[in-house]
Amino acid sequence: MNKNELLKKFGKNVKIERIKKDLTQEQFAELLNVSTNYVACIENGRQNMSLGKILELANTLNINIEKLLKFYE
Repeated sequence: MNKNELLKKFGKNVKIERIKKDLTQEQFAELLNVSTNYVACIENGRQNMSLGKILELANTLNINIEKLLKFYE
């Protein structure tokens, strides 16, 4: 797996969990105090994030960070 594939899979996981919480990108961005464009970049695999920001995403979604970092079934 290369970096681009990793970012895309991570972004897909974020999107799945956001939708499960019935949040729009706009609502999620507001909770994170970031722009909607930033959330879109994450979900589209165009935003590389620090572990601290990934933890913040998980906490905002009220899920275990492992759900966002799981790439294989």
